[in-house]
Amino acid sequence: MTNETTPAPNFIRNQVRDEIEGGQVTKIVTRFPPEPNGFLHIGHAKSICLNFGLAEQLGGDCHLRFDDTNPAKEEQAYIDAIKEDVSWLGFQWAGPVRFASDYFDQLYAWAQHLIREDKAYVDDLSPDEIREYRGTLTAPGKPSPYRERSVDENLDLLERMRNGEFGEGEKVLRAKIDMASPNINLRDPILYRIRHASHHQTGDKWKIYPSYDFTHGQSDAIEGITHSICTLEFEDHRPLYEWFLNNLPVPAKPRQIEFARLNLDYTLTSKRKLKLLVDEQIVDGWDDPRMPTISGMRRRGYTPASIRKFCEMIGVTRADGGLVDIAMLTHAIRSDLEDNAPRAMCVLNPLKVVLTNVPEDHEEVYDVPGHPAREDMAVRKVPFSRELYIDQDDFMEDAPKKFFRLAPGKEVRLRNSYVIRCDDVVKNEAGDVTELHCSVDFDTLGKNPEGRKVKGVIHWVSAAHGVPMEVRLYDNLFTVEQPDRDKDVDFLEHLNPDSLTVCHAIGEPSLANAAPEDRFQFERVGYFCADRHASKPGQLVFNRTVGLKDSWAKIKQKG
Repeated sequence: MTNETTPAPNFIRNQVRDEIEGGQVTKIVTRFPPEPNGFLHIGHAKSICLNFGLAEQLGGDCHLRFDDTNPAKEEQAYIDAIKEDVSWLGFQWAGPVRFASDYFDQLYAWAQHLIREDKAYVDDLSPDEIREYRGTLTAPGKPSPYRERSVDENLDLLERMRNGEFGEGEKVLRAKIDMASPNINLRDPILYRIRHASHHQTGDKWKIYPSYDFTHGQSDAIEGITHSICTLEFEDHRPLYEWFLNNLPVPAKPRQIEFARLNLDYTLTSKRKLKLLVDEQIVDGWDDPRMPTISGMRRRGYTPASIRKFCEMIGVTRADGGLVDIAMLTHAIRSDLEDNAPRAMCVLNPLKVVLTNVPEDHEEVYDVPGHPAREDMAVRKVPFSRELYIDQDDFMEDAPKKFFRLAPGKEVRLRNSYVIRCDDVVKNEAGDVTELHCSVDFDTLGKNPEGRKVKGVIHWVSAAHGVPMEVRLYDNLFTVEQPDRDKDVDFLEHLNPDSLTVCHAIGEPSLANAAPEDRFQFERVGYFCADRHASKPGQLVFNRTVGLKDSWAKIKQKG
């Protein structure tokens, strides 16, 4: 386990720093290259922090480039969301936003170059036949019957593919490498597919689109990327990445370095599966606070600093470290909000309290610090009156000995106020407690009562001044650590039916001024964020970010 006081491992940073000091690299240029086919998630945050962080720390540049080779699955909304996420995390890309589609003309020219060098050909096999001919991990593939077409025929067919003369799936352009290679990625990979789809950047100019593998490395080369940093699943693609660079007249030769991807327990990071949750309306959009998307985490109350801190805590290695404990993530946000979130009182499950020895028109206003350790935070005005609300969990009619909250005949201190004693319990016809009648010891404001010890302190809100609000309590979206581990079980079967609980709460008056995404610690309850998508104008909605207990801090202490 990584201790926050010692730097987390980052072999790539160490390696690049050595290259710069040794003169092999003058200036590092990295890139973050998302496909605009969904929203970014916490795994992408690790890649963002790595690529942009390296450039920041080592005096280089980081490009934002959209690898937009599949217009059927891409949308402008995804592009806008990704740009917003990167900026929100605190990073700025060098130069303009780039698109792989900016290079489509050059990629097409390079495809023609491969044909002229007898290193690419147009294939008429169907997708199923291509899979069959490719072989398996243990058996070599066999050459397509169209593999030996002439250069002129291939150039002609490619141009006709580009002009839209053929239907989707009728033909593809393939590299001519080695159908017997032990690396299946080198068995004549597809370079271009026919797609009669309008592109969000190029419109209807193209009827064929390059494959991701053909586009990625050449785009890096065009941009002068020095280090192409990607996750370990691309390690088997590296020989293909290098084959293209070595067989094309590219202006630069980037180097691919792989690192272990982030696997977080109780979390899915498959964009396809996350999109299914959105499409099936299992969640409230890509930015639902239960989603592991950056926008969802933002809406839940995570800060950019907390996500960057988490990414630094887990480090960068080549070893697959298995599942990362989600408690590390919640620790990162909790420690940030502990230092920076102003305090407020909010009663999630209100129970009315009438202070019988307080006059009906009585009112006091307390000046309460916005944060116990931050003098720079504004003082809150907290009103006190005859009728209050406390949380139902802070009262128990038949309380055990160590229940230090309110019970018949027992005393408790109201936070920042007086000690009160429960004298009477009011119930409805069903026997449910609906109201408590209590009395105040007026000699206990700011001091302990004479001759007795009161251990409990509870939060409260003035009934006359409290602000009604909706509070959403979020939990993990799944009930098991690896919801998609068992391929024979639909991951949807592991959905947590209690991932969202809604409370109709009452907060202290200062919360009425909360702006969207303002974060607070509700005292004794947890950390909360004002939702940026309130259902109705003027409606206050708060999302629980995380509770007060820090399980990761306890794990570290034991370690």
